[in-house]
Amino acid sequence: METISGSSSPNGHEARKDSNGFSNSSGFNITLHEVAPDFYIILPIIYSLICAIGLTGNTAVIYVIIKAPKMKTVTNMFILNLAIADDLSTLVLPINIAEHLLHYWPFGKILCKVILSIDHYNIFSSIFFLTVMSIDRYLVVLATVRSKRTPHRTYRAAKIISFLVWFLVSIIVLPFTIFADVYSDNLEITSCGLNFPKPERLWFKASRIYTLMLGFAIPVSIICILYTAMLYKLRNMRLNSNAKALDKAKKKVTILVFIVLAACLFCWTPFHLATIVALTTDLQQSALVIGISYFITSLSYANSCLNPFLYAFLDDSFWKSFRKMLECRTA
Repeated sequence: METISGSSSPNGHEARKDSNGFSNSSGFNITLHEVAPDFYIILPIIYSLICAIGLTGNTAVIYVIIKAPKMKTVTNMFILNLAIADDLSTLVLPINIAEHLLHYWPFGKILCKVILSIDHYNIFSSIFFLTVMSIDRYLVVLATVRSKRTPHRTYRAAKIISFLVWFLVSIIVLPFTIFADVYSDNLEITSCGLNFPKPERLWFKASRIYTLMLGFAIPVSIICILYTAMLYKLRNMRLNSNAKALDKAKKKVTILVFIVLAACLFCWTPFHLATIVALTTDLQQSALVIGISYFITSLSYANSCLNPFLYAFLDDSFWKSFRKMLECRTA
């Protein structure tokens, strides 16, 4: 993922979002250690905490959903895939920390492609699964309002839809995998980034717009339309007694999905707003700009460790299943 530095390097490369090198308009390399030594020390600590909490929490979510029979619901199938996506994103953080501390990329071309691909999987997969979950909530609310059941809403169908989402994300991420490469800057420091052909600036802007539209603008627009329609239907249609009972049973799940969605948007909106800044302005590199860039990066990664806590506090069945499995293991 990209920084908010706003420009590709002079030789047409775009560094990953958490690379420790920045290219200014003069083509000189500025390191985080030189302009913001505090961030150089703090960033590995922040990444380590996110990695430890995110990996532990999401692995627990995956384990509970797979092992507990009562957790095999349609919504939990999507939550399972969301946890897998979050786990993947936390796995790249030790590599990011190593690159950050070493000041260069020592891991070769293949791992560069793998890590950069996972970074972009993280951008697209989370919002896509939240879009699917929002569609599912809309259909449930619609059926509730009309006092109808949803016979096609099954665990098996959720598995198929999840597979299709991963397949779609793989296709979307493929261009980034192709262009990912290891390159050297003017100071012969190796970095992992996107190696665009000429005209480099045009490809750079196209990649930002591509990410912004598919990873944020389109899915968020769909989600906003769905929740607006959902609220409109609930407000303007009277529910009979059966529908009211069904509505109460589904209310907690709808609230859970909404809060998980809100947390995702809170963590990812600054990243995509920074993309707009990068497309429309030419920021001069400074400690403040670099500090903001790394804060936005850390915030987007932090989303991966928030969701397990939301499930634990908002989903009674998840918490009960987790406690029951712990008690069984202790016994």
